[in-house]
Amino acid sequence: MKQSVRQVHVIGAGPAGLMAAERLALAGLAVVVHDRMPSVARKFLMAGRGGLNLTHSEPLDRFVTRYGPTQTSVSRWIDAFTPAELTAWVEGLGQPTFVGSSGRVFPRAMKASPLLRAWLVRLEGRGVEIRTRSRWTGWRDGALVFETPDGERLERPDAVVLALGGASWPRLGSDGAWKPWLETAGIAVAPFRPANVGFDLDWSPRFRERFAGQPLKGVAVTHGDKTVRGEAMVARYGIEGGAVYALSARLRGTLEAGGRADIHIDLRPDVAIGKLTDRLSKPRGKASLSNHLRKAAGLEPVAVALLHEAGPLPAQPRALAERIKGLTLTLTGVQGLERAISSAGGVALEGVDEQLMLTARPGVFVAGEMLDWEAPTGGYLLQASFASGVVAAHGLMAWLDSRD
Repeated sequence: MKQSVRQVHVIGAGPAGLMAAERLALAGLAVVVHDRMPSVARKFLMAGRGGLNLTHSEPLDRFVTRYGPTQTSVSRWIDAFTPAELTAWVEGLGQPTFVGSSGRVFPRAMKASPLLRAWLVRLEGRGVEIRTRSRWTGWRDGALVFETPDGERLERPDAVVLALGGASWPRLGSDGAWKPWLETAGIAVAPFRPANVGFDLDWSPRFRERFAGQPLKGVAVTHGDKTVRGEAMVARYGIEGGAVYALSARLRGTLEAGGRADIHIDLRPDVAIGKLTDRLSKPRGKASLSNHLRKAAGLEPVAVALLHEAGPLPAQPRALAERIKGLTLTLTGVQGLERAISSAGGVALEGVDEQLMLTARPGVFVAGEMLDWEAPTGGYLLQASFASGVVAAHGLMAWLDSRD
């Protein structure tokens, strides 16, 4: 007799869930994807609004260090689906890519919507069924329970991939509401904390009103023994941007431990302090100090105003150069999950095997930001999310094969 096709369900239609669904469908399984929102991949679309940073082109041995304490686990996912493979997959969907000056990889369209449209067409062609407005609410008597517009629905697939995201940007679908359902099933879930997030800072009212929303380009931000080059952004509440996000895990830890955290900003990291001192030592004539700083030090108005925020400017060129090269700002708090790009916390990595199956619940696999890992922006978040979906799908297929 002909064996019936195995049916698997994927809960969560973000990058990790859709990638798992594609791999499972390619293997000939009947795949149903659930998402509680009216449309899929809303956070993915939002991430692409400013230019979809897919991955990074740096060498893999350096790439995997971006995952901090979870490097050992996440590097196995990256081995299963490398940045080169992700780039080839995107181009296979008809979306050419390019490498930016910083090494980051983008689609030429610079947004997520064309990629997502092509991806959904491919998934439909492979028989993947997507059910929107289908909210998973846990298990009952071994069955998955869903709330739908037509009422409650119970499903008993052969296996399942959970890819419901973390708890950042909850209005886009990832609200972390699944946490108690897993904990009730005996699965350890670490508390959610904001990652890749801005920090509070007590700006003067004048500075806040004039400069909120303006970037500090090409700066170097230091906390402790770690320095990150990039861009920071003045916000009404404080400071944000890529260079700050890359330090967010360390800064969050310092704030949790002591309530305050200092960062040091080098406004001209490419100019040595001696050379900067020489430039500032030149007579300024009738030019104002602000114009002198703009011409001699190459500082934008927002950077000059930031120097004033730290107190009266020193008159000596050397002391002024030292402030430009090491401006200290004191952070007083961290923004919440609703403003965070991603979240730390989630299903403990100790609670899943190397194929991302829950050890406490065989046949249930977990992918994406549901797991307790974090990474800076720059392509590292999306790369690991896609890769975890591949690992979970391959693990699920191996588990089904072992049962056969």
